[in-house]
Amino acid sequence: MSSSKTDQYKYVSYLWDDEKAASLGDDQIALLLYRSNLLGADLRLTNYAGGNTSCKTIEKDPLTGKDVEVMWIKGSGGDIGTLTRSGLAGLYQDRLHSLKNIYRGLEFEDEMVELFNHCIYDLKSKAPSIDTPLHGLLPFKHIDHLHPDALIAIAASKEGEAITKELFNGELAWVPWQRPGFDLGLKLEKALADNPGIRGIVLGGHGLFTWGDTAYESYINTLDTIEKASEYLAQNYGKTRPVFGGQKLESEPAERRAEIAAKLAPYLRGLASAKQTMVGHFTDDSRVLEFIGSNDLEKLAPLGTSCPDHFLRTKIRPLVLDLPFEKLEGTVQEILDHIGPQFEAYRVDYQAYYDRCKHDNSPAVRDPNPVIILLPGVGMFSFAKDKQTARVAAEFYINAINVMKGAEAISSYVSLPEQEAFDIEYWLLEEAKLQRMPKEKSVSRKVAIVTGGSGGIGKAIALKFLQEGACVVISDIDEKALAETKAEFDAAFGKDFSETAIANVLDVDQIKGALTKTKLRFGGVDIVVNCAGLSISKPLAETTIKDWDILQDVLVKGQFLVSQEAVAVMRQQGLGGDIINIASKNGLVSGPNNVAYGTAKAAQQHMTRLLAAELGPDKIRVNVVNPDAVIAGSKIWESGWAAGRAKAYDIKIEELPAYYAKRTVLNAEIHTEDIANGVYIFVSGLLSKSTGNVINVDGGVPAAFVR
Repeated sequence: MSSSKTDQYKYVSYLWDDEKAASLGDDQIALLLYRSNLLGADLRLTNYAGGNTSCKTIEKDPLTGKDVEVMWIKGSGGDIGTLTRSGLAGLYQDRLHSLKNIYRGLEFEDEMVELFNHCIYDLKSKAPSIDTPLHGLLPFKHIDHLHPDALIAIAASKEGEAITKELFNGELAWVPWQRPGFDLGLKLEKALADNPGIRGIVLGGHGLFTWGDTAYESYINTLDTIEKASEYLAQNYGKTRPVFGGQKLESEPAERRAEIAAKLAPYLRGLASAKQTMVGHFTDDSRVLEFIGSNDLEKLAPLGTSCPDHFLRTKIRPLVLDLPFEKLEGTVQEILDHIGPQFEAYRVDYQAYYDRCKHDNSPAVRDPNPVIILLPGVGMFSFAKDKQTARVAAEFYINAINVMKGAEAISSYVSLPEQEAFDIEYWLLEEAKLQRMPKEKSVSRKVAIVTGGSGGIGKAIALKFLQEGACVVISDIDEKALAETKAEFDAAFGKDFSETAIANVLDVDQIKGALTKTKLRFGGVDIVVNCAGLSISKPLAETTIKDWDILQDVLVKGQFLVSQEAVAVMRQQGLGGDIINIASKNGLVSGPNNVAYGTAKAAQQHMTRLLAAELGPDKIRVNVVNPDAVIAGSKIWESGWAAGRAKAYDIKIEELPAYYAKRTVLNAEIHTEDIANGVYIFVSGLLSKSTGNVINVDGGVPAAFVR
C-alpha cells in the first residue's frame, strides 16, 4: 500500500495494496472482486448491498471457440463488500447490445429483465440485476456504480446539475432521475456520446458511475470523484446557514438516552409488530442526534428519501415520535394510549399513499407499520424481519440523513416524487424478488434469552435457536466462557444475531441489566429459557444448610426472578411469549442421596404450572423440559455430581453413561442437543397451544412418566 496515496485522501479510504493486486496477475475477474471488496469496505463510498461493479474480458465461446467479449457484473441481491466469484453474472456483450433491436420502450421495460437470461455466457451466473444494461451499454473495461452520500447529496439538491457541471469542470455528465432499467442504460450510452472524454456520470437523485481501463484506474477515479464531492460539502457546512437550521433540542446524556430507549423499545416493537413480528435495532449515532434535534427535522423528515436504495429499506418516510419522557413513568396502558394513536396515524397515512399511487396491477399493500422511528433527544429505532435487516435499515436512514445534510448545505434537498417512490417500492420486479426469497426459518423474528447460556445444555439450546433463525442473548456468570461462546457463534452466524450478558440469576439488578441489553440490542424478548443451575448429590445427613440454600436460590429463586422481569417486558410488547424451564427427571422421581436437588427441581416444575395458569391470558406459554443423565458436554459433571451419583448407585464414574442408558426404555444416552430439540419443539410453533406441560428427554424412565 502506498502511504503517499493513503495520505492523499481525507474523506474516503485508500485501501489498494499493490502487492495484493500484483499477486492476482492479469486475472481481471479477480481484480474486479478485489476492487469491489475494497469499495464495499468503506460505507462512505456505498451502502450495504448498494451499487454494482463490473469488468469486461475476452473469453472463448464454448460453442464456436471464437473470442467473445463478456461482461462480469455483480448479480442481483449481492453486496460488493463481500462479493465472490459465485456472486457474479457473466453475459455476452454482443447479445446485450442486440437487445436494443427488440426494445419496445419504457412501457415494456420490465420484459427486458427476462431477456437478460438469453445473454448469459457463464451458466453458473447469479441472476443478472436490473442495472445490467447500465454497465453493458457503456464501453469501458471496468465500471463502478456506487451510492456515495456525498455525491447523492449533490444529485438530490435543487441545483444539482449546475453544481455537478461547475464542480467537476464538465468531466461528469448528468442524467436526470429515471428508474433503473434498459432505457436508463440507453440514456447513459447517449450521455457518453454527447460528452466525449467524460470520466463519469451522475444520476439525478440516485448515484454515480465512474470507470477506467484497469481495475486500479477505475478505483482511483471513483475515490477522486467522491473525495472532491465530500470536500465540497465540508467547505459548505454552516457557510450560509447552520447545519439543519441549527439545533432546536439538546440531546439527553448518553446514559439517559440508553435508559429511555430500553424502556420504550418493547412498546415500539409491539406496535411495529401489529401485522407481523419484527426485530429491533437502536442507535444514538451523533449524525442521528444532530438531525432529530434540529430545526429542520419537521421540514425534512416528511419529504422522504431520494435514493431508491434508501427507501426500499426504510419506507418512504419515518415516524417522528412525540413522547414527553415523563410519560414513560405511566402504566403499560397509559404508555400505549399515548404512542398507539401515532402508529395508527402512520398506518392510515401509508394506506393513503398506497391508494393515491397504486396501479391496476400493483401488488397488495404491504405492512403499513413504520420501519424507522425517530425520537428527538434520544435516537433512532428501526424494525425489520431480522436483526441484520433492522440494522441495515438504520444505516440506510443515516445515509439519507447525510444526503439531506449535504443537499441543504449547498442548495435545497429534493426528495423523489411520491409516484416515483411508489413505483420503485411496488415495482413488479421487486415483488418478484421478494417472492423468490427463501422461506423464513421457524423461529425467525424471535428474540430469546438463555440463562446458563455458555454451559453444555444452555449453549446447545442457544445454538439450536440460532440455527432456526432466532436472535439470542446468552447469559451466564462465566465471563470467559461467554466470550468464547460468542466468538464461536459469530463465526457461524455473523455478529448480528447473538449477544452476551453477564448476569447472576440471584441479582435482580444484573437480571434487569441483561434484559436492558436485550431490549437495546433486539427491541424486546419472546423466549426465556431458565437453564442456569448447579447440582449437588448428597444423602440427608451430609446435606448442609449451604447446600440446601444454594440449590433453592439458583434453581428456584433464580427461575422466579428471571421470569418475573422477563414477563414485564413481554407484557409491554403484547406479543405473548414462551418461558421454558429446564428442570430434571429428579423432580418427578424419588432417587437416593438427592433430597436438596430433587426438591428444588420439583419446585421448578410446580412454579411452571402456576405461571402457566397465571400468564395464559397474556398468551405467554410456560413449559418444562426435563433432562436426565446428560453427561457429554454438560457442566454439572465437572462438579462433584458425577461422583455423588456414582456413589449412590455403587458404581464407578466411568460406568455412569452406560448405567443411565440401560435404565431407560430406549437404552439411549442423552446429549445436550437432545435437550435443545425438546426446548425447540415448544417454541417452534408446533405446540403453540400447549402450556403447563412437561417434555421428558430422558430416554424413557418409567418412574418419571407424567401421564
